[in-house]
Amino acid sequence: MEELSLHLLDIAQNALRAEATEIRIVLLEREDRFSMTVSDNGVGMKPELLARADAPFFTTKKESSNAGLGLPLLKQAAERTGGAFQIQSRHRDEYPDNHGTCVAAEFVKTHAECAPVGDVIATIMALLHGGQGVDLVFSHEMDSHRVLLDTREMRAELGEDIPISTPEVLHWIRDSLTEQYSKK
Repeated sequence: MEELSLHLLDIAQNALRAEATEIRIVLLEREDRFSMTVSDNGVGMKPELLARADAPFFTTKKESSNAGLGLPLLKQAAERTGGAFQIQSRHRDEYPDNHGTCVAAEFVKTHAECAPVGDVIATIMALLHGGQGVDLVFSHEMDSHRVLLDTREMRAELGEDIPISTPEVLHWIRDSLTEQYSKK
């Protein structure tokens, strides 16, 4: 994957497949570092699966276009820049009240092989289109400002009759994110 935002999309899609009802994405940019953390409250992984999750070509998906390369490629991309990768997970069977997965990666932005962040707004919009009923809590903190989106707050304002996936709501979200990013 040539952009880090595509890794975000891949991880969040995994969370959707894991029956998550909430996905949190935190991006943090400081000086020469960029970190991304994606956590969810999905089913989680049992220890034997977690141990293999970042192995190339390992997948639990019956039909997969990336053949189990998403997490290994993210890990490789982070470590190649001098950064780090970590995945933690707690399976629903063992932790019925506190389960899910957290994937974190850190990159050295100044390293020649650090991929660009990419189109974060398009990634968020794709998640909102595809994640019916899933709450998304997004934060991108930069030196100059912070971009925020919390669909839980939006649902409280919209009520039950207006879904987040309504074209007018999605248009407003895109405009809001674009405006927040333009304040750099």
